[in-house]
Amino acid sequence: ENVEWMACFPSNPLIEAVAKEGIRPIMFRQERGGIMAADGYSRVKSGKSFGVFACQGGPGAENAYGAIAQAWADSVPLLFIPDGVSLMETDVKPAFWASRNYERITKWAESINSPERIVPLMRRAMHSLKNGRPGPVLLEMHRDSMTQEINNLDTYSIPEESKVSPSDEDILKAVEQLMISKNPIIWSGQGVLYANATEELKELSGILGLPVITTMPGKSSFDERNPLSLGSANRTAPKSVWKWLGISDTVFAIGSSLTKTNYGITIPDGKKIIHSSNNYEDINKDYSVEIGLVGDSKIILKKMIECLKSILTKDQVENLKEAKIKTIEKIQSTKKEWLEEWSTLLNSNMNPINPYRLINEINKNIDHENSIITHDAGHPRDQIMPFLTSTVPGSYLGWGKSTHLGYGIPLMIGAKMAEPNKFCLNFMGDGAFGMSGLDIETSVRSGNPITTVVMNNGTMGGYPARYPQSIEKFDTIKMTGNYATLAEGMGAKGIEVNSPEELKEAIIKAQQLNSEGNSVLLDVKTQPELKMSTYEDLL
Repeated sequence: ENVEWMACFPSNPLIEAVAKEGIRPIMFRQERGGIMAADGYSRVKSGKSFGVFACQGGPGAENAYGAIAQAWADSVPLLFIPDGVSLMETDVKPAFWASRNYERITKWAESINSPERIVPLMRRAMHSLKNGRPGPVLLEMHRDSMTQEINNLDTYSIPEESKVSPSDEDILKAVEQLMISKNPIIWSGQGVLYANATEELKELSGILGLPVITTMPGKSSFDERNPLSLGSANRTAPKSVWKWLGISDTVFAIGSSLTKTNYGITIPDGKKIIHSSNNYEDINKDYSVEIGLVGDSKIILKKMIECLKSILTKDQVENLKEAKIKTIEKIQSTKKEWLEEWSTLLNSNMNPINPYRLINEINKNIDHENSIITHDAGHPRDQIMPFLTSTVPGSYLGWGKSTHLGYGIPLMIGAKMAEPNKFCLNFMGDGAFGMSGLDIETSVRSGNPITTVVMNNGTMGGYPARYPQSIEKFDTIKMTGNYATLAEGMGAKGIEVNSPEELKEAIIKAQQLNSEGNSVLLDVKTQPELKMSTYEDLL
């Protein structure tokens, strides 16, 4: 299966076994970190290659649960191979039987109960990884079965990806619905990235002049420099996202589960919905759908483009071109208005530093096409998502149907493994740093230099209104620390940023240091900021 490396912690027989085969094991500082890195690798590879994680049974498999839950929520394909207790002990409490305990948060979970079954079970695991809606799969290794001889390895055959598509009749219905709509829009999810369908999405949008919203995991599936881009929809978003979601009459969701989540914008009632997903269970799940298109995003978009080219008259083509020009003018006007509204914060000289000034400086001083950026949970996500420009596929890793603090650091280690020549940066708060900060040492030790930007505001952003008495009496959410010093202690380069004027130089310096093989932490002294890019009144 062309696996080149395996994340691991702390003990599993595979660690030595894969090393003998030339597969590199990378030891993380905790189980969640290893899985998060495997997750990041799979995302950047768009599922064409997948991350692998191995840990010990019992406490190791127990500690791994949260990270697998995140991968499950975000539909990320990765292979989890925990050690397991003897089959004779699985029903003896409190033994942790991973394949049974993980059934609700994995796409497929089984255990090896006989050495002869290793080959067929691996074949089934790989088939599950490669087909249908992506997700983590688990194969548990029971110790009594794994110590026996295996004689059928040569019978293994590599499962292939099988793609499906809807009927031509359903494609025509979808195209006709888009053509008769007054204000149709596209809602693009990460399925477009996994299907390598960004060019087809661009072409369809261009032919019909359709504005495009990307979901949080779908961010970078449509170049946000494209004049038809409205931006990405976290629970915060550019004003153009809110406006067009409000005025639209038809929403064409492609490569999206359309799952309602606290970390996204719910599509308002009254819209006609065309829903394309590779998982039939997504259709009519959270929304009533007029037209369902089950299949691969690339195939579906290609068929829709072919259908359009076969039925559009010259007059219709000219009318669409004129309408597209007007749509682009409206989008540009809305974006200009939005950025003017936010200009004071984006260019703020406040000290401590305003988070939006920090985000603006990152946005202005990176090579977008050769960078991979991600957020962390909470305010860092809500603040950076609307303003960080994503360009080429995979230039931004959006995550968060579940929101595990600390995901960003290991995620970028996995991204760096997938794209070693790209600048990989995670943007996090000081609360998130506490969950995974020690894996900066992993990035150093493994030779995967990344940049971590910590908003060091000494508190947990967004919580003061919830805990007024506990804060007043006991400083409950106060946090302290010099994270640059901690980074230095782990072999990385720590840079303190104490004023807005230092931001540009620090970001450029981080890129230089990364290129020289050094991991970097920017400890940025920021202030809490509660203003978010939300415009619910436009829906």
